[in-house]
Amino acid sequence: MRAPLLLLTVLVSALTGAASGQMKLSPKASPGANDVRYFTAIDGLMDGNADVVLKETRQGKTLTAATLDVCYPIAKGSDRKDRFVVNLAINGQALTGTTTSVGAKLPVTVKLTRKPTGDNFEFKGQISIGSTVTEVNSTDNSDLSEREFQESQSSDDGITPAPKDFSEVSPEAIGVRVKLEAVADFLKSLKGQDTEVSMSSLAVTCDVLRAGQQTITLSADPDRAAALIAKFKQAPGVIAAGWTSGILEMDRTIRFPAAPWRDGDKLNRDKLASKVANVLASVFSAKPASSAWNSSNGKLTLSFKRPNELYPTLGLTDTIEVNALVAADKPGASDRLILWVSSPSVSTADENSPPALVLANDASGDEEGAQKDDNGVIDALAKEFKAQRWDADKSAWK
Repeated sequence: MRAPLLLLTVLVSALTGAASGQMKLSPKASPGANDVRYFTAIDGLMDGNADVVLKETRQGKTLTAATLDVCYPIAKGSDRKDRFVVNLAINGQALTGTTTSVGAKLPVTVKLTRKPTGDNFEFKGQISIGSTVTEVNSTDNSDLSEREFQESQSSDDGITPAPKDFSEVSPEAIGVRVKLEAVADFLKSLKGQDTEVSMSSLAVTCDVLRAGQQTITLSADPDRAAALIAKFKQAPGVIAAGWTSGILEMDRTIRFPAAPWRDGDKLNRDKLASKVANVLASVFSAKPASSAWNSSNGKLTLSFKRPNELYPTLGLTDTIEVNALVAADKPGASDRLILWVSSPSVSTADENSPPALVLANDASGDEEGAQKDDNGVIDALAKEFKAQRWDADKSAWK
């Protein structure tokens, strides 16, 4: 019951904004011409958690149509959203309308009156959602022009179907834009496949509800990404698929000839992992401890061990972990590879025979250790692989 109450408050406030807009003539509107205005910031709606769009059409100073679109959490603190859209009837200063919420299917009733307050308007009245009635009292509502509203709504999901190279998108990162009604089936189709789906992309936001489309982001081995993208493009409900931004950072990436690291058309993963591990072991003054490739995202994880120098008599051990990603430098056939290496993560533990000293690896210590251990890593790799570094100023390899 608390969620509908909050929603009702949101709706009322939004309507107030709408009314204020209808009494306010755009300075660029010609007499008798239709002028579309929007309200997107209504104070006090659901403790600021509601997303409101009130669209109105005016002819001169007369409001001829108004539509209220409110998206809100289904319950206080919930990440799940519900939404309703209601066309408002205009009768003098009264704005009224009824509808049903999209998700919970609750009946919604809006009854508002408007009053000019200088350049803006205030709205008072009631909004009912289900059995919950909320009193509305919203003041100082201003509006946006059609152009301003469209500019505020424009967004780019970053999907690039055919990038010229991997300087702006990441070789393991895939974005798929899907019709909202087809998202569940698309996600189910990924079960059992070697992919990792980003949890953040599963959130059904207000923008998603309004657009009717959701962009799912996932990671896959770069060697399989192109085939997966081609497959996704043919899946039911898919609007677009391609590469997107991911873990690749160009200042931590090198490019080098591919031939020495391939057996035929396949990457010799063992040979490359061994070379990277040896270079990093030298930089870290440590011994390689483990090496593993992740089949779901294509990342190589390397770990190293060395004596901790902070208090030598304790015989503590540093464990250094680094992630790496290797791929062709562009989609399709290429005679160059790129190698990205993460900043190292360092933790310290007592690995001597029990009883062991329990240590807390605080964040500040990790950050300082990472900065110290990172010196020279990329340069050392570039030298060993006879590789190029990225020139950020020229946006090109140097």
